[in-house]
Amino acid sequence: MKLILAILSNDDSPVASNALNKNGFSVTKLATTGGFLRAGNTTLIIGCEDEKVEAAIDIIKEYSSKRTEIVPSTASYDIGRYASFPVEVTGATIFVLDVAQFLKV
Repeated sequence: MKLILAILSNDDSPVASNALNKNGFSVTKLATTGGFLRAGNTTLIIGCEDEKVEAAIDIIKEYSSKRTEIVPSTASYDIGRYASFPVEVTGATIFVLDVAQFLKV
């Protein structure tokens, strides 16, 4: 058994979690915040059998999109303005972990 942790944009998570549910995956959603973009995101937690991992990843890939975000810089100019610059952001960050034991009590 595997545990998938998928970190997605708040914009992508509703459609991704709905698609996962429609394909038989149970999904737990957590509201999380990333440090780099200083913006909210969603972490999906999915437990599944080893042979279903690739199907879950394919669904997440399909419903998470790369985008360009404007990131505020921490360096300021002498007149008190802060610079911003565009950054290409990945659609999702996915971790797949082995599960030693799974219980429903």
